[in-house]
Amino acid sequence: MSTPPPPGDGWSRPRHDGPDQPGGWADPAAPADPWAPQRPQQPPADAWWQPQHPAGHDAFPPPAPHDPHPPAPAPARRGSPARWIGAGSLALVLGVAGGFAGGLLQDELADRGTNPSVSLPSPSAGSTQRPAGTVAAIAAAALPSVVALQVQGQEGSGTGSGFVLDATGDGGTFVLTNDHVVAGAYRDGVVVVFQDGRQAPGTVVGADTSYDLAVVRVERTDLTALPFGDSDAVVVGDPVVAVGAPLGLQGTVTEGIVSALNRPVTAGESASDASYIQAIQTDAAINPGNSGGPLLNSAGQVIGINSAIAALPGADGQAASGSIGLGFSIPSEQARRTAEQLIRTGRAVHPVIKVSLDRTYEGQGVRIVDEAEAVEPGGPGDRAGLRPGDVVLSIDGRPVTEPAELIVDIRAREPGDVVTLSVRRGGETVDVPVTLEADG
Repeated sequence: MSTPPPPGDGWSRPRHDGPDQPGGWADPAAPADPWAPQRPQQPPADAWWQPQHPAGHDAFPPPAPHDPHPPAPAPARRGSPARWIGAGSLALVLGVAGGFAGGLLQDELADRGTNPSVSLPSPSAGSTQRPAGTVAAIAAAALPSVVALQVQGQEGSGTGSGFVLDATGDGGTFVLTNDHVVAGAYRDGVVVVFQDGRQAPGTVVGADTSYDLAVVRVERTDLTALPFGDSDAVVVGDPVVAVGAPLGLQGTVTEGIVSALNRPVTAGESASDASYIQAIQTDAAINPGNSGGPLLNSAGQVIGINSAIAALPGADGQAASGSIGLGFSIPSEQARRTAEQLIRTGRAVHPVIKVSLDRTYEGQGVRIVDEAEAVEPGGPGDRAGLRPGDVVLSIDGRPVTEPAELIVDIRAREPGDVVTLSVRRGGETVDVPVTLEADG
C-alpha cells in the first residue's frame, strides 16, 4: 500500500531535543534556574514537533511571568476629608488600646512562667508501603526498570525514555524505546541512564520508523524487565500510569485514564519517515522526553509505549509543546511483536495489501487510485479481487474515512491475517476478504 504523507499540524513526538544543561540533560525550554520567572521559550520546530492534522483552535496565551517587583497599587478613590480623618482617629485609638492590652497579656504570661515538663506527642510510625494497584505501588515497582536515554547525533543532542525489555542471554539487556528517540544518533551516541544513577553506553540493535520503535542493547545484567499486559483487553476509562523522563526529569510519574482506543496517529515530515500508529489515547501527562517510556495498567504491566502528543499551534505557526491531555501510546501487542522482530533480524515486518490510495479523494471512504498500476499485479489486493477506483468503506466492520485510518489498521495486524474490506464498486457494495502479506 502506498503511504500518503502525514496530515497537517497537530501531532508532536515528545522526544526532548536541545543543548546539554549542566549534568548532561538537554533542555532548550528550561531556564538555568527552573523556578525563576522567565518568558516562555518555544523549542525548535524541527526537534520534537512533527506537522499533522490542524488542531482548529487558537492557542491560549501563556500566563504572564511573575513580576518579583509589582507596581504599587493604584490609589483608592478619595473620600471626604472628614471621612479620612475619622478613619485615622479610629486607627490611632485601636492602636493604643491594642498596645495596652498586649502589654497586660505579656506580663500575665511572664508571671505564669514556662513548663519544661510539657512535650508534644510524637508522630505515629509511618510506612512507605502502599496497597497494590495504587499509583505509588505501581511506581515503586516500575521505576527501577525505566531508563532515560541521552542521545548525541549530528543534529544535536536530546533525551528520551525507555524501559527494560529482556535479558540478551549473553551478558546484556535489551531496552525498548521509540525510533525517533535514537534516530540520527552517532554509532556510540546513546547513553542509558538508570534509576540508580548509573550510566552505560547503549547500542541500537534495530529500529523501525513506521512503527516508531527501537531496541537498544546495554551491557548490564542486574535489571528487571517490566511485564507486558494485554493491550487488546484495554477499555476506555481504565486507569493508567505513565513513567519517563520529561524534559530530562528522570523518574517522573503521572496518572490518568485511557480516553480513547484505536486512534489513528501518523507522525513524520514525509512519507519516507512517517510512522503509523493505531494508538491508545490517554490524558496522563506526556511531555517532551516521555517518548519511549511505558504506559502501565493498574497491575503495573506495560500496555503502551508513549510516542506522541497532540499540540496546539501557536500564534507564530509553531507548535505549543507540552501536555494538553492528549497523549498517544503504541499498543503493547504491536510493540512486543515488533521488538521480537528487531531483536531476531534487526528489521520489522509490515503487513500490506499492495494497493495505492488516492489522497485527493474527498468522498465517503477511501478510494484506490483509478489507474491500472494502483493494484499491484499478483499482490494480496489483486488476488482478492480489488480493482482500481474501488472505494473502501470499512475494514472488519470499522468505518474508514481517510487513508491513514486504513493504513494504521492494516499495520496493526500480522502477515497472514485475513481482513474483510467493505468495498463500493459502481452502484453496489461488496465484501472482499484480503489475506495480508509481508512487505519486501
